[in-house]
Amino acid sequence: MSKSISSLEEQYAHLNAAQLRRILIEHLTKQKLGLYWEHDSLERDTKLNGDVVLPVLDEQASLPSADGSYRNLVIEGDNFDSLRLLRATHAGKIRVIYIDPPYNTGNKDWVYNDRFVGKNDRWRHSQWLEFLYQRLRLARDLLTPDGVIMVSINDENRAKLELLMDDVFGGMRVGSLAWRTRDTTSAKGQNFSDVHEHILVYAAEGFAFNGREKTQKKYKNPDKDPRGAWNGDPLTLAFDRFDRENLFYPLHNPDTDRWYPCDENRVWAYATEKRVTDGQELQAETMEEFIRRKQILFPAEEKVVIWNSLDEIYAAIEAGDVPVTPKRKRPLITKTTPDLEFWVGKQIGFGRPLFKKFWKDLRSHVNPLSSWIFRINEVYDDEDFAAMTSPQAGEGTEVIQAIFGRKVFQYPKPPALIKELLRQASKPGDIILDFFAGSATTGQCVLELNEEDDGNRRFILCSNSEATAADVNKNICRDVTAERLRRVVAGFAGFEAVPGDFAYLKLIKYDPADVALDATPENAFLTLSLRHADKLTAADDSDVQLVARGGGLAVIHCKRVTKAALEFMAALPEARLAVYSDRPHTVEERLSAGGKTVNSYAIADAIVKGQNKVGM
Repeated sequence: MSKSISSLEEQYAHLNAAQLRRILIEHLTKQKLGLYWEHDSLERDTKLNGDVVLPVLDEQASLPSADGSYRNLVIEGDNFDSLRLLRATHAGKIRVIYIDPPYNTGNKDWVYNDRFVGKNDRWRHSQWLEFLYQRLRLARDLLTPDGVIMVSINDENRAKLELLMDDVFGGMRVGSLAWRTRDTTSAKGQNFSDVHEHILVYAAEGFAFNGREKTQKKYKNPDKDPRGAWNGDPLTLAFDRFDRENLFYPLHNPDTDRWYPCDENRVWAYATEKRVTDGQELQAETMEEFIRRKQILFPAEEKVVIWNSLDEIYAAIEAGDVPVTPKRKRPLITKTTPDLEFWVGKQIGFGRPLFKKFWKDLRSHVNPLSSWIFRINEVYDDEDFAAMTSPQAGEGTEVIQAIFGRKVFQYPKPPALIKELLRQASKPGDIILDFFAGSATTGQCVLELNEEDDGNRRFILCSNSEATAADVNKNICRDVTAERLRRVVAGFAGFEAVPGDFAYLKLIKYDPADVALDATPENAFLTLSLRHADKLTAADDSDVQLVARGGGLAVIHCKRVTKAALEFMAALPEARLAVYSDRPHTVEERLSAGGKTVNSYAIADAIVKGQNKVGM
């Protein structure tokens, strides 16, 4: 994909020398191996830093809680702008991000630069990558130190998206989850049916899935061992005798004087004292030490033989009458077994020793999450891993039809799938962000999870109106995203009501130079509330309004620095005040004189903080 020389000259004709040098340096230093797409880094920075995004509360479209406040957010607007606002208010606060972005199918399912991108657009793939890149870079700054982002994608675009995610979230790749979307064929041709999708997972170092608590059903205590319940685990490791020579040796039961041959393909898990050299450090106790602790379970009833000569051993090998591995029945003594003469004249047990693993000694009582998402009716053994289950993709459409009475959204994800993802990835007090919120499946699942485990999760859903010149009144965010939440909270089609609320925010953009004059007190109060408070409330007409309080600190928006406002702040019980006003020096001087510890900020500076950032 290359542009003509004339079009390149036209594109760069207006740039000055410094800008041209920057493009040349970027071209010369850009890595040539990996994912590459057409983009204009200057346009990218201009778009990022061109204006300031501030919130406006639409109370009519909102759904307040009983006390009139809002814990959850629905933000209408381009999600690029929504993420810019959130970077200024929620940087480092979002623990879970789940998104289901457009899949770049060419079916005009997403908008770039205010127009739908079609299959015949020659720049479609580059536009898709740039579209996601801009948003993912902003989203990265929102994650907590133990945060995670999970992204749904189809098989066709997985490779490109994974490379993009590697670029944006370098060193954070956890893996991917796969789920079956349908039972029927996908009619792709070539006798190949594409029936699964992926969920890519990238997380900060402190993140871990919740997994599932292990059950003790395998752990019993039939011998009344004072150390508690135990299970007989394999006593071998998945190394052959050439990989771990020191772990390949005959095992002796001192109580019965029986000997057990080692599997050449799966050596013993523990070293023998006979082969430990002076100064050698072991990762675990020796086999003999575990035998003395009665943690090696030798077979109580088994076949035992004594071969009195090598000829008898060879005859037994020919007849297949030798100890074998439990499952594959591979002979443990063969003609190539080292030092065959060792086995002459010894009692040889045909059983296999096990390790007595105590419940209390397990390093973790949680099973890890499987990367395969099982179907709800699929049978599987969940003894050693935590498995998620999900219905087919069609469940998402069925729920939409139950809520709205018709199909108002294309290809919604199954709520059961998203709920399982959030159950595994989130904790009860987390903030969960979906900036491709669409039909609000994520919001519904957050509310239902809170109802199930008495959690306190909060959601932030970002969705566009998707209005076009042909349909200027279209508003997906208002009529689908928010409306679905409203109906879920009220109860629908036989489903019980679920407690919940949301503030419906719209976005307004200002030139940075005009913020001080044009931004309203409501813009300021909402921005400060998003940054400092767990709950959002509407701005009022008073001179001073509390934004948040706790831990001996009060955060205050002082719209007008009046005598009454100063007296109100001075009378607050908190010893420390953070005050935002248009006269920060006056506020600090007056309140400090009264014994308060005051951090006083200019409101115009505070509301644009964090929105302008070069170097994406």
